[in-house]
Amino acid sequence: MPDVRLRDFSEDHSALALNTATLGHNMDGCGAGWSPEQVIDACAERGYGAITWWRREIGQRAMEIGERTRAAGMQVSGLCRSPFLVGPLAPRTRQGVLDDFFGSIEMASDLGASCLTICVGGVVEDTHSIRDSLKEVATIVAEAAPVAQAAGVRLALEPLNPVYGGNRSCLVTVRDAVDMCDAIDHPALALAIDVYHVWWDTTLGAELKRAGAGRIAGYHLCDWLADTQDVLLDRGMMGEGVADLKDIRGAVEGAGYTGFCEVEIFSAGNWWKRDPAEVLDICVERFRTVC
Repeated sequence: MPDVRLRDFSEDHSALALNTATLGHNMDGCGAGWSPEQVIDACAERGYGAITWWRREIGQRAMEIGERTRAAGMQVSGLCRSPFLVGPLAPRTRQGVLDDFFGSIEMASDLGASCLTICVGGVVEDTHSIRDSLKEVATIVAEAAPVAQAAGVRLALEPLNPVYGGNRSCLVTVRDAVDMCDAIDHPALALAIDVYHVWWDTTLGAELKRAGAGRIAGYHLCDWLADTQDVLLDRGMMGEGVADLKDIRGAVEGAGYTGFCEVEIFSAGNWWKRDPAEVLDICVERFRTVC
């Protein structure tokens, strides 16, 4: 573990945030279908400090939902997510990408979100090149960064686990994410660090120190199951898997991060089938004991 004094969450979980994907709200037909109001009330009742929303939940209600979240004593820790910028799942034209990207920035601003998470998309078709795909991502992000700054929104580049390199993210290492931040060199650009995507990376601490204090905009909690059945939809609750959660948080906090710790669990076969109240309670218990 890095030589850093970790924050103590055993008696105070006000740094805990919910990413609503943990309740299945990021995919049609999943979860219990709670309204934003139900989510806000349940999280406030349990002492959560913040909520990160998904665009599909917000619709035309960004200002209203942001205001209601804050009125309940919580912050909006983020908005998920930008469109995929490149690759097979991205909008088919460059202008389509930019229009969707700028629209997501506007929604994050209206919501009062601390950051907009960016999942960059997979390898550009017919290039067979992660390097060339990352160059295209960098040009798009560089174009969006001044728009985000003007809107008061931080852009949080999230490197994903290498299993998603083909279709969801050609950005698969924290090293490449830091390099992109350095190359673009814009104050609106930062990183989102997710346990699911970095638990395997033995260079994490060194890369985050290279990134420097203030360049981490979000930290996402879950666990990697030793016998994962679906790399997209079978994440574990904290403490169920093989990730060294304290060591990872040590790397994140050792780089100067003092913000929210956001539980984000995609679990179609388990957690999304449970009563959301039970899921929220277990998140609190695991956050206090194993994170």
